Amino acid sequence: MTSPSLPALSPFWSRRAFLATGAAVGAALAVGLPRRASAAEDEFAQLRARWRSLYLGEGFSPTAEPFRSKLATLGAQARTWQGAMNPVAGSLWPDAVFGDPEPDTDTESYGYSEKIQTSYERVRVMAEAFCQPGTGLTGDASLKAAVLTAVDHLSTQVYNKSQAQFGNWYNFQIGAPQRLLDIAILMYEHLSAAQLTAAVEAIDHFVPDSLVAKYTGTSTGANRIDLCRVLALRGILDGTAAKVALARDAISPVFPYVTSGDGLYADGSLIQHTYVPYTGSYGAVLIDGLSKLFALLGGSTWAITDGGRQIFLDSVESAYAPFLHDGLMVDNVSGRAISRGLVATDQLKVQQDDHSRGHAIIASILLLGQGASAEENARWQGLAKGWFTRDRYSDVTTGRTLGVAALSRVATLLGDSGVKPAAEPAGHQVFPAMARAAHRSGRFTASVSMASKAITFYENGNGENVRGWHTGSGMLYWWADGDGAGGGQYSDGYWPTVDPYRLPGTTVSRKPLADAEGGTWGAARPDTTWVGGATDGTYGTVAQDLRGLSSTLRGRKSWFFLDDAVVCLGAGITGADGAGVESVVDNRNLGVAGTARLTVDGRPQPVSQGWNSAFPRARWAHLAGHGGYVFPGGAPLTALREERTGSWKDINGGGSADPVTRRYVTLLADHGTDPADADYAYVLLPGATEARTAARAADRDWLGVTVNSAAQQGVRVPSLGFTGVTFWEPGTVGKVSVDAPLIVQIRERRDGTATVSVSDPNRSVTGATLTWRRPVRSVTSKPGSVTGVRTGRELQLTFGDLSAAGGVSQKVVVRLN
Repeated sequence: MTSPSLPALSPFWSRRAFLATGAAVGAALAVGLPRRASAAEDEFAQLRARWRSLYLGEGFSPTAEPFRSKLATLGAQARTWQGAMNPVAGSLWPDAVFGDPEPDTDTESYGYSEKIQTSYERVRVMAEAFCQPGTGLTGDASLKAAVLTAVDHLSTQVYNKSQAQFGNWYNFQIGAPQRLLDIAILMYEHLSAAQLTAAVEAIDHFVPDSLVAKYTGTSTGANRIDLCRVLALRGILDGTAAKVALARDAISPVFPYVTSGDGLYADGSLIQHTYVPYTGSYGAVLIDGLSKLFALLGGSTWAITDGGRQIFLDSVESAYAPFLHDGLMVDNVSGRAISRGLVATDQLKVQQDDHSRGHAIIASILLLGQGASAEENARWQGLAKGWFTRDRYSDVTTGRTLGVAALSRVATLLGDSGVKPAAEPAGHQVFPAMARAAHRSGRFTASVSMASKAITFYENGNGENVRGWHTGSGMLYWWADGDGAGGGQYSDGYWPTVDPYRLPGTTVSRKPLADAEGGTWGAARPDTTWVGGATDGTYGTVAQDLRGLSSTLRGRKSWFFLDDAVVCLGAGITGADGAGVESVVDNRNLGVAGTARLTVDGRPQPVSQGWNSAFPRARWAHLAGHGGYVFPGGAPLTALREERTGSWKDINGGGSADPVTRRYVTLLADHGTDPADADYAYVLLPGATEARTAARAADRDWLGVTVNSAAQQGVRVPSLGFTGVTFWEPGTVGKVSVDAPLIVQIRERRDGTATVSVSDPNRSVTGATLTWRRPVRSVTSKPGSVTGVRTGRELQLTFGDLSAAGGVSQKVVVRLN
């Protein structure tokens, strides 16, 4: 992609041209300038003004809440940083020493480089407080002097064209330059020519054009967009057209779908760090960066017009929306970010959780919509309004989760009576490339996380998420529909207090694990490829070949996602670690002082902390305010209440050491020490009342568990016309036979049609035959993978090579006799 050639502009004339335009910084600044700005210089000035608007926000009243309080808090923080500033060799603040550029250890080196970014972040806060109205420091001369002193000190001391990079590459190539560029554009009219020159020379030194020459290494996905933001703003800062064009063109490799490694997949998966599902964290950076670059460059000489941009626009509904629920972003696509109790925003340090991540992504969707079609923009505004208005756990209008700029866009949306809140997008979606599935019906939302050779058990790194060991061992997240306040289940002090060996839905060995067990950056991966599911878009059949992290544990797990329930089966559960093995039916967070009533088979259980009991043959259980659990045919159940205390520092070295205490009710299938071929079966009923749970347990006809073994797992629900089978091995289950390892789901409808959905999670089947002993009149639609069809007294489907299908469901629609 090319753009019209423009002359390279002097940073001095570009700066004066910006002042001359007057539109962005006030007409008074134009007095006495020697010449009229050129059209090219005007365009750079307009782009700087546009970035200021994107960064500072617009259309809000600084005297109205929540802006008044946010701006006052911003001013107070800036005053604190200004007062504590003490420029000396090696630091700008005493508690942020960037020290010796040749440190003795890698850990020390990383710490120093982090403090460079920290220092620039504080200066950026001060610059924003100077520029924003209502901070109490707006236009303050002493604050301006402090910002300029800080810029000079950091430039002289550590971030300059002569300094060698050390520590974490990210701090030098993304963290520090992004903040420096924001400061430079916010304070543009107050910086001298020498200061502007020093800034661009430092950035050119640490972020050379060669960093985006190849789409590889640390220059992919979200990191690539961060680098492009640096290059674009650096070019806009001094009017270097070639830099802006390079940034625009370097974005293009992010758009196409990938089939391995980092990036966006055709099935909606989004991966970073090669092995980590990252829609909610690096994906948040990706959509934030692209939405801002689309908005910044749109309509300019360097507008992003690559046809591939539509792939990313489509990802709003195919990749992001399935993991957004009532304002939150599901934790199972946020990697190590789940362990962060406190993070830095544009202004302050605030609590980070699934809601704050969700709010940021939804705000980015709103901004991205400005560069999408009118239809897409209208649809996304409706989705965003629905997500925000249903979030009663974390009200976005309090201003807790968003900066001023993003909040100003959200406030505009919420105040627009012409935009109606849209319902949650219903349906089931499997993400085979990242071993995740998401389900949404009229009654509940759920998501399951798994692991394979390609997808890590969990990610830890930089001392973060050191006890996330079992988050990929079949963890099942769920929220009942309409329970907006229940959105705090995994938000309210969950990660520092939950028993990391008893995450809901998982099957794990109680063998003790070390912090960061298995290695950093996604190194811990099981030796299996069987992870995936089949879906018709409404229901889903999902399966995981379970392998224990640093243990001998093996097992087979299947989930069947329906209208009001998830049927959960486990089989072949075996271990020889000399440790107990448990399958966790659920582990519900009751908050600080919750006493939700637990009923087992109609009998209320004690509410005292520390209580536990074993039920040899429980048929059903119910937890008030949460939901119900049915055990077909009866099953051993262990139940307990406990109050657990931990701290964010326990799971993240940079977290707060303040104690956090929460109460839990845990339901377990205890398989004992070193089990051999153990199993379990239960039905989860999110949001069900006690009466509905008891009625479902009494209805022997609703569910048929057709098989639950290490060879096959299957269920049938006649009232839904549903049949789901995981064929770990070829064979026959009920009326369905296959001659290859596959997942098969059949849904019969009242209109006389049925959908047969088949997937090859192993991606190794080169040919297969499926027989359904059910009279079928005709096949009305089929994918290209179906090479042969026979109808009549039974249906026979012959599939060709499925190994290249990426585990995606192959759907065949038939008309029944």
